[in-house]
Amino acid sequence: MATLIAQYGPPRLRRTRNAFQSLAQAIIYQQLSGKAAGTILGRFVSLYPERRFPRPADVLATPFVQLRSAGLSGQKASYLQDLAAKYADGTLQPRRFARMSDEEIGQALILVKGIGQWSVDMFLIFAPNRPDVLPVGDLGVRKGLQRFFHLPALPLPDEMRRLAEPWQPYRSVGTWYMWRVVEAGTPQV
Repeated sequence: MATLIAQYGPPRLRRTRNAFQSLAQAIIYQQLSGKAAGTILGRFVSLYPERRFPRPADVLATPFVQLRSAGLSGQKASYLQDLAAKYADGTLQPRRFARMSDEEIGQALILVKGIGQWSVDMFLIFAPNRPDVLPVGDLGVRKGLQRFFHLPALPLPDEMRRLAEPWQPYRSVGTWYMWRVVEAGTPQV
């Protein structure tokens, strides 16, 4: 890791204060390139010019067709509505997350349509900044590990866990560096 730290500097993992925003962004970014997702996110946010980011009540009050007009698929629009509904009815209570384990947070979040383990992992890394998350379902992390460890093929989850074992209890930091390795696009030493 010393080589990566020297090359990329300290990790820039900032805590997100708005859990709803973090989860909505995770839904929007699912299975899209960063550029495409960023464009759709910008259009979604622009539906609410009076706010930096919409509140759950704002999303619930937005007609489905208007959500779709931002470039959201029908599925993602319904996921955002379900996320907002889970906030409104108290199913999700982010103020309690600080006292919950990663697993407990994951169990709560998976109740939202469209939120699976990848979204849970992204939330844990970027919202409460949990230090020991290894998103084994993230293609960027898989590619980073392949490149960093000079593997002939993308590693499977068990191999990823084995390779990242020395990083515990800071696998979120290791994850951040694997993304940098992929962004650099060159083989690592």
